[in-house]
Amino acid sequence: MIILPVFISLLGGYLLGSLPFGLILTRLAGLEDLRTTGSGNIGATNVLRTGNKLLALETLLLDGGKGAVAIWLSYRFFNNELSFYVAGGGAFLGHLYPVFLKFRGGKGVATFLGTLLAINLPLGILCALTWGVVTMIFRISSLSALIMAALSPVYSFFIFRNSDLAIFTGLLCIMIFIRHKDNIKRLLSGSEPGIGKK
Repeated sequence: MIILPVFISLLGGYLLGSLPFGLILTRLAGLEDLRTTGSGNIGATNVLRTGNKLLALETLLLDGGKGAVAIWLSYRFFNNELSFYVAGGGAFLGHLYPVFLKFRGGKGVATFLGTLLAINLPLGILCALTWGVVTMIFRISSLSALIMAALSPVYSFFIFRNSDLAIFTGLLCIMIFIRHKDNIKRLLSGSEPGIGKK
């Protein structure tokens, strides 16, 4: 009985996650193709490099909302924990590998955070605060994202005592590190640009 809800949650979450809001908003604003500017990423940090802070904020909220909406819909129609995780994970994978962009997507940080806020609000807030503190100190978005992602399974297991949540966040954390492999190289070489830098 659980197979169909899980499949629908996965597919629905993936399709929601595949919506490239950064690209859509910059196109509507008459800006150049986001994939040919800055880092080439479709997320909020690269939208910020266009100089439009409002569009960057809108992208951040919409990309985060993809994960939250996917989980809410799963909760609305299928009231089981596995479907919540699958819906959130599907939205996250959709953002990373969107079917609408030939599977070339973003790095998933905003969608990851939106997913956490929907699954476990205190964990999501703690991770958001972690991102904010690291950002204020270092002013490097990728570093903030990596530290936040790495700490999310630690928070899940040791603070919230939830092993299922720790496994879920750990798997998403691995994907975030994979998607940030070029950023990690630049961080190690000292050439990673700060927030707002081209």
